Amino acid sequence: MTGEVTHKAPPLRADARENRDRILDAARALFAEHGLDASMREVARHAGVGPATLYRRFPTKQALIDDVFADELRACQQIVLDGCADPDPWRGFASVVERLSVLNVQNQGFVDAFMAANPGSPAFAHHRADLLRRIRTLTTRAKRTGQLRPDFVLDDLNLFLLACRGLSGTAPANRTPAARRFAALALDGFRASETNGVLPRQPRLVAEVLRVPQYG
Repeated sequence: MTGEVTHKAPPLRADARENRDRILDAARALFAEHGLDASMREVARHAGVGPATLYRRFPTKQALIDDVFADELRACQQIVLDGCADPDPWRGFASVVERLSVLNVQNQGFVDAFMAANPGSPAFAHHRADLLRRIRTLTTRAKRTGQLRPDFVLDDLNLFLLACRGLSGTAPANRTPAARRFAALALDGFRASETNGVLPRQPRLVAEVLRVPQYG
């Protein structure tokens, strides 16, 4: 024990807490439907608060994004952990593909933040790199069992997630069924088969994501 005294931030007053919740709800809805292009001014207007109130609670847009997507990041992490824990690596990988597609199709902003080449939040970048490393380990296991095509690379999953982003433009009622069908089609392409064709040269989508200082 160092004897150092830590001070907790005082709890928010009821009105301040209500304003914060309204801001988060408004930002969540705007980012989900329109992506990260939604401005702070739009968020304040939809929340029914003034810009000063918004910036008092969230000094930067990145601080707002981090709080808005905290639940999605936890859900994303749980999907990957569940898939990696499955003793059948192909079944685990298939569940990751399907569940991520359903999660992401409902939230365009989260996909924008997750797939950004240079996310503004170091914590977000480290979290994403950790998940991708776990998925890479899972796909290595699936290849060893002969269920995942041997020329699969992690960039192929990123391509799938980027393509899923287009489904957010469909009617809300159609998004989840469309995501599941698209995932099933993608998994047919990912599955090892004697009829697998030769793939074109892979893009470089993941290398920079995994190059995070904390992880080497």
